[in-house]
Amino acid sequence: MDIVIREARPDEYAELGDITAHAYRRDGLLDQNETDHYFHVLRDVAGRAAHGEILVAVLDDEVIGGVAFAPPGSPLADIAREGEAEFRMLAVAREGRGRGAGEALVRACIERARAVDGVTRLVMSTQPAMRGAQRLYERLGFVRSPERDWSPVPGLGLLTYGLEL
Repeated sequence: MDIVIREARPDEYAELGDITAHAYRRDGLLDQNETDHYFHVLRDVAGRAAHGEILVAVLDDEVIGGVAFAPPGSPLADIAREGEAEFRMLAVAREGRGRGAGEALVRACIERARAVDGVTRLVMSTQPAMRGAQRLYERLGFVRSPERDWSPVPGLGLLTYGLEL
C-alpha cells in the first residue's frame, strides 16, 4: 500500500507529537529525560497547528510521520523571510523509515510552498547530526545556506537549507 500525505486531524495530534518527540530522542537529538523543554515543544502538535499546516504520512491507516508547514508570516517559522515558506519538525516513526515517508512529506511541503502566491523559496533548519535528512534535502534540490545558520539555544547550532521554487 502507498503512503498517503494529508492534513493531520486533531485526533491525531497526540500520536504525531509522540512520534516526533520519540524520533528526535531516538536519533540522539534530545536529552533522554522528559524534562527537556524541546521534548514538550515537539509533542505540542496542536500548538503548531494553530500557526501552520500539519501534514501526516499515513501507511495502512497508521500515522507514521509528520511535518509542520509554515506559510509566510506564520509565527511558527524560525528563519523564513519575505517570500519564503518554511517547514519544521519533520519526523518519521521507526516503522516508517526507509519507506519514503520523509521524502513524501518534504515533497508535499514543496508543493504547498509552490501553491502560495508570492513564495519563491522554501527554507528549513536541521541539526548537524541529521545527516540522513540532509542527504534527502540535497537530493530534492535544497542547497545549504551557511550564512543563515543560527543557534536557538546556546550550544545548538542549526544548519539551514533553501530550495528556489
